[in-house]
Amino acid sequence: MVCYYRSQRTFVVNTKFIVGRIIALDIGKKRTGIAVTDPLQIIATAHATVATGELIGYLKKYIQNEPVDKVVVGYPLNFDDTPTDATPIVEKFITKFGNVFPDMPMIKTDERMTSKMASAEIAVMGLKKKEREKKELIDAVAAVIMLQEYLENSI
Repeated sequence: MVCYYRSQRTFVVNTKFIVGRIIALDIGKKRTGIAVTDPLQIIATAHATVATGELIGYLKKYIQNEPVDKVVVGYPLNFDDTPTDATPIVEKFITKFGNVFPDMPMIKTDERMTSKMASAEIAVMGLKKKEREKKELIDAVAAVIMLQEYLENSI
């Protein structure tokens, strides 16, 4: 049993009803930003940025240690719905992921503008310019934006 304390009230949650996390991936040629939900699938937070070539191994370890319900993958398209230069990279990952995790549900979500939105969000955080320009941070925040949008639209 897990207890949450808020405003002098105690909320008790039976842990057998807690669902697994949802993982969001912003896959790029070099790096992949990863965001995860809390176990109750309410809050999306940046988790890590991993080299794309090491992503399957990273996910294997993560999924062994944490219950995961599904994976949300950013699917890159141009504004006219044609594939981008990153689309084949994501398609290849989706195929590989399906072979390694055949029972794990995967949802493709539109990732248009998430990196631009992430850069804008980072700009208002008050970080120094050198920190704001770190691509690892942008990738992780873009994954958070995708995951948060997924959570808001799947209610």
